[in-house]
Amino acid sequence: MKPLKILIKTLFFTCIINAQNPEVSSEDFSSRQVHLDFHTSEHLKNVGIKFDKAAWQKSFRDAHVNSINIFAKGHHGYSYYPTKVGTQHPNLKFDLLKAQIEASHEIGIKTPLYFAIGWSVLDAVTHPEWIIKNKNGKSKKGDMIQSLKDEDPFPNFTWELLMPEGSYLDMILKQTEELCKNYDIDGFWYDIIPNNVVNYNAYSRAGFKETGIDVNNDLEVEKHHVEKIKFFMSSCNDIIKNHHPDASIFYNWSTHMNNSNTFKYKLYEYNTSYDLEDLPTTWEGYNEFPLRAKYFSNMGKPVTGMSGKFHTAWGEFGGYKYPNALKYEAASMIAFGANVNFGDQLHPSGIIDEETYENIGSAFSYVKNIEAYGPGGKQRARTGLWMTFDNHTEQATSLLLLDTQTNYVVVNNLKDWSDLEVIVIPSKPNLSPENVETLNQFVAGGGKLLVLGQGALKMDCSGFALDVGGTYLGNAIYDVDYSVVSEALSKNVVRSPFLNYIPAIKIKPDTDVEILASIHEPYFSRTKAHYTSHQNTPYNLESASHPAIYKDGNTMVVAHALDKMYLKYGAQIHRELFKNTLDALLTAPMVRTDLPSSGRVNLLHFPEKNRYVVHLLYASPIQRGVAQVIDDLMPVYETTVEINVSEIVKKAYLMPGQTELDIVKSNENISVIIPKFTCHTALVLEY
Repeated sequence: MKPLKILIKTLFFTCIINAQNPEVSSEDFSSRQVHLDFHTSEHLKNVGIKFDKAAWQKSFRDAHVNSINIFAKGHHGYSYYPTKVGTQHPNLKFDLLKAQIEASHEIGIKTPLYFAIGWSVLDAVTHPEWIIKNKNGKSKKGDMIQSLKDEDPFPNFTWELLMPEGSYLDMILKQTEELCKNYDIDGFWYDIIPNNVVNYNAYSRAGFKETGIDVNNDLEVEKHHVEKIKFFMSSCNDIIKNHHPDASIFYNWSTHMNNSNTFKYKLYEYNTSYDLEDLPTTWEGYNEFPLRAKYFSNMGKPVTGMSGKFHTAWGEFGGYKYPNALKYEAASMIAFGANVNFGDQLHPSGIIDEETYENIGSAFSYVKNIEAYGPGGKQRARTGLWMTFDNHTEQATSLLLLDTQTNYVVVNNLKDWSDLEVIVIPSKPNLSPENVETLNQFVAGGGKLLVLGQGALKMDCSGFALDVGGTYLGNAIYDVDYSVVSEALSKNVVRSPFLNYIPAIKIKPDTDVEILASIHEPYFSRTKAHYTSHQNTPYNLESASHPAIYKDGNTMVVAHALDKMYLKYGAQIHRELFKNTLDALLTAPMVRTDLPSSGRVNLLHFPEKNRYVVHLLYASPIQRGVAQVIDDLMPVYETTVEINVSEIVKKAYLMPGQTELDIVKSNENISVIIPKFTCHTALVLEY
């Protein structure tokens, strides 16, 4: 062990520098992928005994699959090949990994290798010193596991979490090296990377002492573990690239929106691509993926959407999502510029489920016809979303944009802001001094801001970070309030006072600002001792001194958190009000459509091909029990699409099918009418 430890310490900094930004060309990246789960315990006999090369090849070929994430090591800790480093599954009698790789390569399918890191049951049992511990010395799952009796049902995902450091890291690196030397490698897909936790086990505490880290300084401890994670990733990258320079590499959990360290420490930079794991049926629904795709597609590497064939979530053996849902999800991934990946779970015997691949194949047959018009396209829009890196807030603001069919880009990592006319600031205060300077420069150059709720406040909420033409007076004193809009914001909004479930912040506006909506406060907040009626107190007839909406030059301030309110309560009136405020600022959107509220629109630019592509989607996901589902795909008729771009569009047609459409020119805009589409269509504009 000692020579390897010396080598690791010697290479620490060079690894991080050399392996931080591995590259894989988007042109070489597979667009129709399957993630073939194979978490198979020692309790299952005759593992892989029914593997059939011909059946394997037929199923994947007929389903139009061009890449499969194949398991080298799963969550149970067993490897599916003969290993001198790890432990081969005790009930596997041959090299299943080799058989799967060879069968796939013979028909032109790539096979990145799946390798479990944070969850590995066998390693946790045999090496309890590797288990991540809390500051109190207890493990993340220990108490829950130990309280169970042998006959008790075992909960999903109840495994101890391991940190890739010390002798555990040594083993991971040796096994990575072993795989690279012995197999024809297309890539690695490392799972469960504990990059958003801290570890206080004995090994980590020794590291704190050695490096002089104060165990009670949470930020120092966090940074220490982030560096450990970075070192793990860079070390793996160096080994892989040494043997297979063109291999793809991905570390799961490094692109999750709810992982603060993802963005704080840019942990995604160690990937060659960005896989966006997202099961809309049970996680964040169908509205999380567009936001993530828009963010990561600005980063210059291939992006892949990752859903599953399951009705609910991972590990649901025997669950089926129907073809309509798979088609919509696949089309959505392409529409937002990503490749497509569907998760499946291989039977322990190695048998391929034919009907699963009939369903996936129906979606991939559609993807084949449109994939040239999605992945690799540049996101273009005149509306930008400023991310606060708070997943709940981002979801809320993105939903407002999606449901108003607003084509938008994420601006935080966008290098070129020349397209932007309006930036929407969500309702959570998260602006650093550097952010404030950037946004001030944008406004000084003629840009416009739409600020929601607390979005312009300093992070300590002591006052405004941005100059928004007013003074912050604090939060509301009542539990609800009511808005009355001016004529300028009244389209599809009642002129009577309407309820806001989350009251406005209090702002004293400057004397020269334009008031666009007023507030009526309730007579009192509803309490046990002081209430009336069933739910909320009626409004006072006199308007409050602080406004609901006002405009100061190029900045419009909405004192209510319309985004969070819409996400939680879903009232159309708040969505229409948001749309009116945005329309009041946005003079020339690149794309405008009359799709229904469940419709989705996204504009991609392919400058090397002299083409724009407007993707239109329509489905109506519904919540049924624990799952959000798509059953029926209904046609949409006579959809008008208006386009405003600087290039002269010469030809417009729909994909798939190449149906050419008439172009109507009006001033600086052109428009086309799409007679009918179901689920998805791509409007291609050549110039």
